[in-house]
Amino acid sequence: MSIKPDEISSLIKQQIEQFEAETESKEVGIVIQVGDGIARAYGLDNAMAGELLEFENGVMGMAQNLEEGNVGIIILGAYEEIREGDQVKRTGRIMEVPVGEELLGRVVNALGQPVDGLGSTNTNKSRPIESGAPGIMDRQSVSEPLQTGIKAVDTMIPIGRGQRELIIGDRQTGKTAVAIDTILNQKDEDVICIYVAIGQKDSTVAEVVDTFRQKGALDYTIVVNAGASEPAPMLYLAPYAGASMGEEFMYNGKHVLIVYDDLTKQANAYRELSLLLRRPPGREAFPGDVFYLHSRLLERAAKLSDEKGSGSMTALPIIETQAGDVGAYIPTNVISITDGQIFLQANLFNSGVRPAINPGISVSRVGGSAQTKAMKKVSGTLRLDLASFRELEAFSQFGSDLDKSTQDKLARGGRTVEVLKQGLHQPLRMELQVAIVFALTRGFLDNIPTEDIRRYEKELLAYLESSHSELLAGIRDTGKLPDEEEFKQAIQSFEKSFNPSK
Repeated sequence: MSIKPDEISSLIKQQIEQFEAETESKEVGIVIQVGDGIARAYGLDNAMAGELLEFENGVMGMAQNLEEGNVGIIILGAYEEIREGDQVKRTGRIMEVPVGEELLGRVVNALGQPVDGLGSTNTNKSRPIESGAPGIMDRQSVSEPLQTGIKAVDTMIPIGRGQRELIIGDRQTGKTAVAIDTILNQKDEDVICIYVAIGQKDSTVAEVVDTFRQKGALDYTIVVNAGASEPAPMLYLAPYAGASMGEEFMYNGKHVLIVYDDLTKQANAYRELSLLLRRPPGREAFPGDVFYLHSRLLERAAKLSDEKGSGSMTALPIIETQAGDVGAYIPTNVISITDGQIFLQANLFNSGVRPAINPGISVSRVGGSAQTKAMKKVSGTLRLDLASFRELEAFSQFGSDLDKSTQDKLARGGRTVEVLKQGLHQPLRMELQVAIVFALTRGFLDNIPTEDIRRYEKELLAYLESSHSELLAGIRDTGKLPDEEEFKQAIQSFEKSFNPSK
């Protein structure tokens, strides 16, 4: 078989005509300094703030400082194997995390990677880790209640969907318990929950996850864990990752509750990063933009307008104080960003009042607009009455001759404190809260010994559920208080069978 020269030349010409050269351009830098989770590289002249960068050993980083001669990079993973002279290349992508319903029931890290040993999350969506908060025209007033199941909160410091309510107090005063009980109470409420654990021990987070699993809350919850043993960048990024996951649901018309536990540790991690990046320190060595750190996070919580789908994201940030000092730098920052605070007091906690909420300086700036009509009607001036009782109680310690009205106030205050006590992980449905607070404010408990209040409450609620379920169903379905006389008769019929201890 012979091949003619003109056949060869035509074949070559054809190949040349069909040849398409693909050129790929990558901007690569060189690491000039590395240590303590921070790297500096030169040669990345076009890097963007917040851009993902990849080191040659596969570890990812995030561009943070864009300086004239180099780029400051926070390393998102083990930095021990990165050496000076290593290459680092741009990805062209801003830092993003996977989002979507596939994450429900999973424990992930600040990068959205699963850490619960259950395999891949199989998500096909992602969102930037930082995004602008909804504008004024994209929001609407907070008016829909978010029931926490905690009597002291729902009656005195109501929280609405789309609100940002700070939980603040010293270490070991029950801050996390308030947040976890709120998540447990969202069962069957069509609310998706995100719990962001920042700088906590892995064993503590494991206990929380186990509680969610036992109570059936893990089905509608995502846990984002940036543990105490992880590098500072992960603690800094975790809240933003959680917010991005929540926004995916919010912008699809769903309701989200997100807990940041706690932002004090995030601020400390950010201070560490900033000092390592040689940013100028300010008050308490925090960088000048530490307020912006939290404001741009918490502003993302919102109640969207009807045009945007009416979704909402409610934020419960937690802040730890030192010796009850709410006037410190980070606490005052977050107080000024949020729509109110729940202040937990150490001496109340230690004296057995749990949740240890101080009604005097706890406030919700949304107030009664985030309460059902029934709850608003029965709770009335409960918060002010309890705050004045605390002051009267402190004053009465100095004298024994008290007039009748003062004694009555003290007695009612003591019973109020007992009613508002609640066991750990025992959230109460709204209609049951209305029933016991109605009994309290209408004077049914005035003749019940204080030590019998908890038993009275338990037996009353059980009686109403079994014998007057239609009254409770009416409160639950309409949000309004039934006929007061009918309600009073139901409680009076219960009292005939109640035996107070002698």
